[in-house]
Amino acid sequence: MAFLMNQMLGSKLKGFSDGAGEGDGKAGAGGKETAESKGMSREEFEEYQKQLVEEKIERDKDFATKKAERANLRVALRDKYRLPDSAQDSAMIQMAGDDVDLPEELAKMVDEDEEEEEANDSFLNKIQNMDLDALKTTAQSKVTELRQTAEEKCILM
Repeated sequence: MAFLMNQMLGSKLKGFSDGAGEGDGKAGAGGKETAESKGMSREEFEEYQKQLVEEKIERDKDFATKKAERANLRVALRDKYRLPDSAQDSAMIQMAGDDVDLPEELAKMVDEDEEEEEANDSFLNKIQNMDLDALKTTAQSKVTELRQTAEEKCILM
């Protein structure tokens, strides 16, 4: 019942609670914080504001670094799997500076994957890197040699 009454009359009664509806009384002109609203002296409030700005800059810097690290990981994975490059990731890395490295844990994971693939795919890599034309000519020459020796030794051929 109290909820229903609050919903119906709440907005109408808010104007009367502050006496002329001036707001909460803690914000200064324009709704900005002031030294008086925080209960600080002017110097303390200025120091507080500087500290807030420095913390925000540090958070933004950390966030940009994390984004660049993720972009760097995506670039490494694209290189690994031979996928096309992303201009967005390249731009992200350049914005954060080119000194961004992969986090150690992620770098270890990528290296382990590469080692596993090298061990497992070594036969496939050898086949892909073979010169098929040379293999074909070698096989044909061996077949002709065998045919010639068989003709020499066999009377029926």
